Amino acid sequence: MGVNGVVTEGFEPVRDAFVRNFATGGERGAAVTVYRDGRRVVDLWAGVRDVDGDAASGSALWEHGTAQIVRSATKGVAAAVLLMLAQRGELDLDAPVGEYWPEFKAAGKERALVRHLLAHRAGVPALDRPLTPAQAADPALGAAAVAAQTPAWEPGTDHGYHAQTYTWLTGELVRRVSGRPIGDWVATEIAGPAGLGLWIGLPEAEAETGRVGRVGRVQTPETAGPGLRTRPKRSVADAYADPDSLTSRAFAAITPPPDENDPAYRAAALPASNGIATADGLARFYASLIGQVDDGTRLFTPATVELGRREQSAGPDRVLVIGTRFGLGYMLHGTASPLLTPGSFGHPGRGGPLGFADPDSGIAFGYVTNGFRKSVTADGRAQALVRAVRGVVGL
Repeated sequence: MGVNGVVTEGFEPVRDAFVRNFATGGERGAAVTVYRDGRRVVDLWAGVRDVDGDAASGSALWEHGTAQIVRSATKGVAAAVLLMLAQRGELDLDAPVGEYWPEFKAAGKERALVRHLLAHRAGVPALDRPLTPAQAADPALGAAAVAAQTPAWEPGTDHGYHAQTYTWLTGELVRRVSGRPIGDWVATEIAGPAGLGLWIGLPEAEAETGRVGRVGRVQTPETAGPGLRTRPKRSVADAYADPDSLTSRAFAAITPPPDENDPAYRAAALPASNGIATADGLARFYASLIGQVDDGTRLFTPATVELGRREQSAGPDRVLVIGTRFGLGYMLHGTASPLLTPGSFGHPGRGGPLGFADPDSGIAFGYVTNGFRKSVTADGRAQALVRAVRGVVGL
């Protein structure tokens, strides 16, 4: 497999790990980008653009600028919108959600705070009546459904991953505060200024370029690398197998599962699950949160960085059935989702993608793939690349 791109001297181990992902990890097409102190030090891509493509048969190859669905890695971008609104004084993180969105106070949620929403403490990870993919794409329908939902626990008293409902929680709050759809806000206030290949709601003009590849499931090798469990614990497996469990219901808030290659799905703005990004777009996004990137852009103040990565939730997760740690919208380094150091913050996408920043080392990381595995919070291919970065920077 020919690998394209460049690595700065000293970062060659990242390229070696990337090559191994294709040689032994079942990778079909992928890219990884790393920034350090706002400067790009790794930019690699290889394989085919579409997961069902075949290079030998002339299928389109992955190119610089190829983008893919990054699933829940989108949540980190959605969180940035709310934190930037707070940074500008337009949103109070300690205010009740109902102060901005009165309908949300229904069914015992009047004490839910904005910070609870960001930290997966709002108590509404599932819907009693799941939405179809077409309904989920309607922001008004989704917002009404989550506002009417009775919480599974008293908001603020516990945490559980809001896998799908995070879309309408964040999207509607952004609309209520700013008067703009979250996809538009990202395009004009984040992606545009920082020069990112990143979208929540793929514009028709971008869809017509053919740069976004097809995604799909790939098999997980029996050995996924040291320190990673390839088979889940029995309790976790049982939770996913039980259709009545909070785990299954949270992921099934959109039923049936959407076709992630459907142009209509990609055009919808679902900030919990359907962002589309290049590896550089994801890495550059995180680089611009923790410092200035090469063009001088910076999105977060130092105070907002500290706010975003301050632990808000930790311990057994009611949905994922494992121990998780969350800041304000970001997963924090831990056994469920290993990042670079205890001070790192970011978000994985189910089955592969990963984006994060480590302010202490100045590292920002983005990995995208067209082949999704069964993993939820820690994919072996991404983790191999993270370990290589950790070794390079001496952590």
